[in-house]
Amino acid sequence: MSRIANNPITIPEKIEVAISAENISVKGPLGELKQELKGDVKIENNDSVLTFTPLKQTKHSKAMSGTLRALVNNMIIGVSTGFERKLTLIGVGYKASAQGNKVNLELGFSHSISHQLPDGVTAQTPSQTEIVLKSSNKQAVGQVAAEIRAYRPPEPYKGKGVRYADEQVVIKESKKQ
Repeated sequence: MSRIANNPITIPEKIEVAISAENISVKGPLGELKQELKGDVKIENNDSVLTFTPLKQTKHSKAMSGTLRALVNNMIIGVSTGFERKLTLIGVGYKASAQGNKVNLELGFSHSISHQLPDGVTAQTPSQTEIVLKSSNKQAVGQVAAEIRAYRPPEPYKGKGVRYADEQVVIKESKKQ
């Protein structure tokens, strides 16, 4: 079983953490995030150090204390520095352009795709074949990146498609006659 809940989280100076019975909210320079709390975990804030302890010694409450610690740590990182995910488009004629809260994609289909971004997620296109997604919410950035990648995932023979910037695609050898 993971012991990640045993590590306390130190709160940076510019971050405010408010703990109530139902949720925990983290406010910082990049926004405010809230997380709903379940009843199995006790959170204590002592001199800008958060500690997470399970209320019961069951397997579920121990697991939830580690999960909640990871979520709160991601919230603190998100409101202080933020998260970003880079996507690259590989293929002839594949291009992307960000316009406000939409990303327009041309991925070799007969029509262009317009992907609506959720609140809190911004997109930039430094070049026609790159998309940079930014947000203070790590889950939202990962979800939007996965949705955009799902339009045209990289195929294994030529490697064409939308892929993460750090993704390695293993190219298969084609059949010989």
